Amino acid sequence: MAVASDVVSLTKDDFASFVAEHPLTLAEFFAPWCGHCKALAPEYEEAATTLKEKHKDIALAKIDCTAENELCNEQGIEGFPTLKVFRGLDLVSPYTGQRKADAIVSYMIKQSLPAVSSLDKDTLENFKTADDVVLVGYFSDNGSNQTFTKVADTLRDSFLFGATSDEKLAANEGVTAPSVVMYKSFDDNKLIFSGDFTVDDLVNFAKLEAMPLLGEVGPSTYTSYIESGIPLAYLFIDKTEDKEKFTEILLPLARKYRGVINIATIDANMYGQHAENINLKQEWPAFAIQEISTNYKYAYDQTKDITKDGLTEFLGLFESGDLSPTVKSQPAPETQEGPVWVVTANTYDQIVLDEDKDVLIEFYATWCGHCKNLAPKYEELARIFWDDEELKTKVVIAKVDTPNNDVPDDIRGFPTIKLYPAGDKSNPIEYEGDRSIKSLADFVRDHGKYGIDGWAVAEKNAGETTLESEEGTADHDEL
Repeated sequence: MAVASDVVSLTKDDFASFVAEHPLTLAEFFAPWCGHCKALAPEYEEAATTLKEKHKDIALAKIDCTAENELCNEQGIEGFPTLKVFRGLDLVSPYTGQRKADAIVSYMIKQSLPAVSSLDKDTLENFKTADDVVLVGYFSDNGSNQTFTKVADTLRDSFLFGATSDEKLAANEGVTAPSVVMYKSFDDNKLIFSGDFTVDDLVNFAKLEAMPLLGEVGPSTYTSYIESGIPLAYLFIDKTEDKEKFTEILLPLARKYRGVINIATIDANMYGQHAENINLKQEWPAFAIQEISTNYKYAYDQTKDITKDGLTEFLGLFESGDLSPTVKSQPAPETQEGPVWVVTANTYDQIVLDEDKDVLIEFYATWCGHCKNLAPKYEELARIFWDDEELKTKVVIAKVDTPNNDVPDDIRGFPTIKLYPAGDKSNPIEYEGDRSIKSLADFVRDHGKYGIDGWAVAEKNAGETTLESEEGTADHDEL
């Protein structure tokens, strides 16, 4: 068993025994050539060192899948890096945290604790500062405690939860049972829950109030902002003096729109390229709002100075629904050439939401290797329907260059393929099968309104088919 720093390198010979011997193990399945694996390596090492010093019951390990192909196949590894949490050999779950050292440490500490830690006068004070956000329940009745436990089970990957029935501790905190108090290392350090004592209200309270009043967007916070579902307003700044000036302007606006719009700054020197994703030029300072649910973007006019009055008006227009989104779209082709319809942001509704057609659309990126591999098969699939005058009036095979066109779909990886059935455009179905022509054709048949068997049509037209089925292709989406 070789040890690199504080991360243990495992092989098929010692993997099972190591995991069985440790109550909690985070295992990274990687490939030496993988760029994301290389970026993760120093963060993973730092997390391992931190945990070794303070939490010896948590182990971090790594497995080189180029050398341990059999082991990685047994674990169902399809992409790199893949991180899994092991509680012995039988309880395995995916790691869903951020790939930064402090986030890994925080996540694994949460995994090492029960969903709700039992607290007393000797443990409460340390627990209140054990993480950036901690929730403590003060209870005298079992029913409230059970509700709190359900919330903890739902959010245990995100927050630490503790509970006590000590009335003196509750009195010291200025609350009476049942109460829930959030302790934070930022903003108001202590916040008492005042809603109805239901799972939904408590979950919403935790998610909302855990967000900083005026935070900063970065690798460790971006996912939290997106998963909140609340529109995110970005201010790109590249100078320290600008941050100080705009903090004074933004804080009262952040308080006003708390729970309606998350407002945050972002370091333009580090993450300026992200401005293009929300339809801004890389000119600072810059401000825009991203509507999470629709992926619409609203850019503040970059020919104007960003002022308190300007931001107040801009945010007000957004809240009232009187602000028009800024749409990024490639030029639409003048004529449709080839069997795969080219969709842009400006033609999306016209083509994809055509109620008379089953539309299969691929969301791709030009840099995506798996998209390039799929392209010839996808075109051959499209030709099945394109070459038949009747079928082409019922089925459309389309694609959209997603990074260069704003689309109203939540796309997390490339390629993503969805079917929008005729007459039921509000319920698209995402394709999750292998990327063979037959499987894609069967998907259109099984989920489209018209039930057209494209593969059978192709076989009939070809006599003896020359199409390749390539069953079981194991391509993995690129993020």
